[in-house]
Amino acid sequence: MSIDYPTGVHTCCPASSVIYLTEAETKRLQVLERRYREKARLQITTRVQYYIAQMQQMHIEGICTSFSTLSIRDQKSRWGSCSSRGTLSFNYRLIFAPSRVLDYVVVHELCHLTHMNHSKDFWSLVARVMPDYKQQKHWLRDHGQELNLPEYLRRQGIDITLDE
Repeated sequence: MSIDYPTGVHTCCPASSVIYLTEAETKRLQVLERRYREKARLQITTRVQYYIAQMQQMHIEGICTSFSTLSIRDQKSRWGSCSSRGTLSFNYRLIFAPSRVLDYVVVHELCHLTHMNHSKDFWSLVARVMPDYKQQKHWLRDHGQELNLPEYLRRQGIDITLDE
């Protein structure tokens, strides 16, 4: 796992913000990111288990809810993915999203275990499991760029620079 916060310059939301980081500040961000990745693993695993149970209780004919591996990554352009071998991958940055948005990505990827495409049947299954999915999908489209550690810390009132 490589966490890249180069010493010297870090850009953050809004895009025009440039922050100059010392080596100590860079290490602090790396430690925090590892903690949030572990928190994401626990929370996403819990939500996957919850939605698998929900989907099984719905008794939907032909639905698949078994997967081989769950991984937490930091994809640059994806919130989640589902491979044909049943590997579910989720972006750790979802931990910074509202819980309902994280749930949408979990449901989306679980539905790919049944439909490995974005067909009408796929979206019908997503809607059956999460009727308000479109709201969450739009939120993620509109606010996804804000889901990063420095922006999250800023919103919490936590400065990423250390006073000397």
